[in-house]
Amino acid sequence: MKMTGAELVMNVLLEHGVDTVFGYPGGTALFLYDELYKYSDKIKHILVAHEQGGAHAADGYARATGKTGVAFSTSGPGATNLVTGIATAYMDSIPTVFITANVGKHLIGRDAFQEICITGVTFPITKHNYFVNDINDLADALRNAFRIANEGRKGPVLVDITKDVTDATIDYTPAEPLPLRKVTSNLSDEKAKKFAEYINKSKKPVIQVGGGVIASESYREVLELAEKADIPMVTTLMGMGAVPSSNEKYFGMLGMHGSYAANKCIAESDLILTLGCRFSDRVALNPDHFGKKAKILQVDIDKSEIGKNVSVTDCIIGDCKEVLDTLIPLVEKADHKEWLAQINEWNSEKPMKVTQSNGKMNPQEIIEYLCDNSDKETIYVTDVGQHQMWAAQYVKQTSPRNFLSSGGLGTMGFGYGAAIGAQIGNPDKRVIHLTGDGSFHMNLNEACTAVSNDLPIITVIFNNQVLGMVYQWQTSFYDKRYSNTVPERKTDFVKLIEAFGGNGFRVNNIDELKEAYEKALKIGGPVWIDCNIALENKVLPMIPNGKTIDDMLFE
Repeated sequence: MKMTGAELVMNVLLEHGVDTVFGYPGGTALFLYDELYKYSDKIKHILVAHEQGGAHAADGYARATGKTGVAFSTSGPGATNLVTGIATAYMDSIPTVFITANVGKHLIGRDAFQEICITGVTFPITKHNYFVNDINDLADALRNAFRIANEGRKGPVLVDITKDVTDATIDYTPAEPLPLRKVTSNLSDEKAKKFAEYINKSKKPVIQVGGGVIASESYREVLELAEKADIPMVTTLMGMGAVPSSNEKYFGMLGMHGSYAANKCIAESDLILTLGCRFSDRVALNPDHFGKKAKILQVDIDKSEIGKNVSVTDCIIGDCKEVLDTLIPLVEKADHKEWLAQINEWNSEKPMKVTQSNGKMNPQEIIEYLCDNSDKETIYVTDVGQHQMWAAQYVKQTSPRNFLSSGGLGTMGFGYGAAIGAQIGNPDKRVIHLTGDGSFHMNLNEACTAVSNDLPIITVIFNNQVLGMVYQWQTSFYDKRYSNTVPERKTDFVKLIEAFGGNGFRVNNIDELKEAYEKALKIGGPVWIDCNIALENKVLPMIPNGKTIDDMLFE
């Protein structure tokens, strides 16, 4: 069947089950967008306000659905505007495909209008990228892009296509998606027995759950292992949602702003089974002292992560689900009630505690109210800053893919685009976007996307009139020298969202929040709730960089 390169792109997307694309048109992408017009009954295009928002939307769509997120852009600034979103997906291992249009082949290398070598720019932040200037290479590049994005450790792939290729014609032959190649694993019966022996002999084991558990969809197996062997569980930021907050063996997030109990049980355990976690510097703040009393068993699909940040006793390179399926039958039923009682005692001594607001807005109380008055399947999406850590500490986790946050790159401005992607991918679920006034200023222009698509996203703004996390560090470690963290902005968020065509409320206490939230639930489109919180609120507890739990700050 003869067709243009642009039409071939649409058909390869359909081969891979893609029905939604986020993007922004431009001159070099006109042939692609002309075909999108013709294929609009099969592929829905979400026009974003800015390509960065489109990249985050594709990312959020992928995180919330488990599918591959796809974003389009034109050349030059259109492509470079994707970069922060691509890097965010790369750091958090999110399966995404970015398709950029470039200038015609005859203009490449001539500094043509809006020419950029986007493959060179994105080389360090993609799993792979392709520059296609021959239509005969187009189908293979696109099909391999979807394969690479989803096999092994997931991540972003970029395909850059010259404009002439999108207009050229070729014979198209439909094809099934390429099979995903398995990573070279060292999993064996002998290795599994050795791991089981470590677990069976342990008196104080703990399971450390990372984002790899969600990527491999092995959360049921994690719970099965924890139940059978009576093992406590902690999660990283990226692993949140894999274990329900209500599970009696779950003790929250570990790391810089994790719970005392989670960090203490890591410090005192004799065995740490870490699943799909890379021991980042926000988890292992002092890698030389992390789990010092424990044997550390690392399971990861990416062999380059083995022992990279923390020395480990033994490892299995492989998919968490496959590893656990092999390991669980070999693990003996156990009773660690004394160990669990000790962790519960630590939790009682220094709990994550919501303080009473006494009529003033309290971040923890805001989150507690939202969780108690929202459906269990609600998806919470955060930006980055103090509000992100408050959310990680207090949002009640119920299921995987319901807590979305930028972990590795720590991208302020991630939240609204990601919330849009999550809502598009889950039209029947409630999406709550938690943000700070600093982060929100970075990409709040995506309100026009939310309004245009009538998306019922509720944005809750933790507004303390400062760049909160940096302000907190300046308070604690820089003798209160508040350099450029008190911007003195006068933004009226209620008027602003109304100007976009949405609805907004400003609240100063919990009673006003209740009234605003009840109204927001009844409104069909996007709603912003601007919460006036006290400047003095800090994210606590906190382990400073390079320190250990012995140095944890509680005030």
